[in-house]
Amino acid sequence: MAAQKINEGLEHLAKAEKYLKTGLLKWKPDYDSAASEYGKAAVAFKNAKQFEQAKDACLREAVAHENNRALFHAAKAYEQAGMMLKEMQKLPEAVQLIEKASMMYLENGTPDTAAMALERAGKLIENVDPEKAVQLYQQTANVFENEERLRQAVELLGKASRLLVRGRRFDEAALSIQKEKNIYKEIENYPTCYKKTIAQVLVHLHRNDYVAAERCVRESYSIPGFNGSEDCAALEQLLEGYDQQDQDQVSEVCSSPLFKYMDNDYAKLGLSLVVPGGGIKKKSPATPQAKPDGATSTAVEEEEDEYSGGLC
Repeated sequence: MAAQKINEGLEHLAKAEKYLKTGLLKWKPDYDSAASEYGKAAVAFKNAKQFEQAKDACLREAVAHENNRALFHAAKAYEQAGMMLKEMQKLPEAVQLIEKASMMYLENGTPDTAAMALERAGKLIENVDPEKAVQLYQQTANVFENEERLRQAVELLGKASRLLVRGRRFDEAALSIQKEKNIYKEIENYPTCYKKTIAQVLVHLHRNDYVAAERCVRESYSIPGFNGSEDCAALEQLLEGYDQQDQDQVSEVCSSPLFKYMDNDYAKLGLSLVVPGGGIKKKSPATPQAKPDGATSTAVEEEEDEYSGGLC
């Protein structure tokens, strides 16, 4: 079966080459027909699991479409070549081709397809190169934002923010979450703004920036419904505990369902939050030892004697 498909692919390649040849009676290559044959060859090689040959056929198809000024089809072929590289576990090279495809989609005036390609590339590389995935998700969000598709944009920004937190890149994460929050505010999704404020505060406290964390809460009072919400009350309690170096209070807030059932990356930030000074839990105040009756009465008498002559 595989041998048959390989032969089929080779036949399509041979036909494509014929379409590209010129002569006395044929002055221009037939790029359209050649591209079609390269595409068929790629499918045959893919079915035979000959991914290297399939990738090469896709690249030749892309070039033929480019020569024919068919940018959308050229981009599709580059994207397919990228997917063949994915099958070969060559993920950075795969992402490079998919990025090239997305640029061509944009040039062709199909931004939605460009955004979907970039998101796919981000998912491919996320576990191998999170930094590159963040860049791809941010690019995707920008494309959606330019098209005023804010819900899709903020979803991709959320993916980027979580990866930044996972990589402990807290300065960048704080900016990314703020951008998310601004968009949620713009589309009037206020309850999600509250959750993003919690995420912001946790990130700022992990940056050891209490002032920025407090400012986030203060600025959020302008969001309808925030003041008086359970999110607001919990954050005020968290900041109070952190400021007073009360690890018990901080741990209690961060272990509450409100924090525990956030996105996993933020829940982990809460559970690992330690107050300044090493996070030693405060001991209960020691019960004062009872003094002998004589000692107590003597102290009282001395106090009375001090003022026995009046205030003057």
